[in-house]
This record gives sequence, C-alpha cells and structure tokens, in this order.
Amino acid sequence: MTGSVDPILVNITIFVLAVFVGYHVVWNVTPALHTPLMSVTNAISSVVMVGAILAAGSDTIGYGSILGGIAVALVATNTFGGFLVTYRMLQMFKKKDRSAARSQDAGRVPQSGPGEKAEGRSGPAE
Repeated sequence: MTGSVDPILVNITIFVLAVFVGYHVVWNVTPALHTPLMSVTNAISSVVMVGAILAAGSDTIGYGSILGGIAVALVATNTFGGFLVTYRMLQMFKKKDRSAARSQDAGRVPQSGPGEKAEGRSGPAE
C-alpha cells in the first residue's frame, strides 16, 4: 500500500479529539480553578490572534485573507470577553473594604428590622 492519508481526514480527526478533550477539561475542573483556566484560554486566544493577523495580512486578497480577517474579529471578541469574565470572577473573591462600607452606611438612616426594637413601637419584649 503506497497511498497516503488525506490531510482533510487528519485535520477532522484532530478537531474531533480537541473538542472531546476540551469538553472534559472544562466540565471536570473544580470551581476554584475556573479563573486560571480562563486566563490560559485567553493566552491561547492571543496566540491564535497572531496567526489570524498573519493570514489576514497576506499580499493577495483571497479566501484565506477574508477568513483571516473574520478570525481576527472573532478572536478579539473572545479575548476581550474572556478577560472581562476573568476580571469579574476575581472581583468576587476580593475582600470588601470595611472603611468604604462604613462611610456609605454613615449617611444612612437606620431601619429597624426583625428582631430589632424601634423607638415608639410596641413589640415583644426581648
């Protein structure tokens, strides 16, 4: 047998394996590792961006340069969205500044809630 394997078949096989591995990596990661995982995928997207810019910036305008231009737009959107999500996730883990919270509460009129006795109100004795 002297034939070779069709490159399209090789590329489709690699794509299917990458989808399978990516699915299992993303869905089996613990919640504490989602932020680092997002950072890594943003780094990978920036590498893809370089390849897309090289494809879009060819001397001749053809099918490859049009797809490269579309790829630049999609990767830029993906990278920006990934950094935005990563930033918001990191904000969730930050400790709240107590002094800023106190200064905001200083101008507020205290409201009586359940379990608190307000002036002039008759309620159950505590």
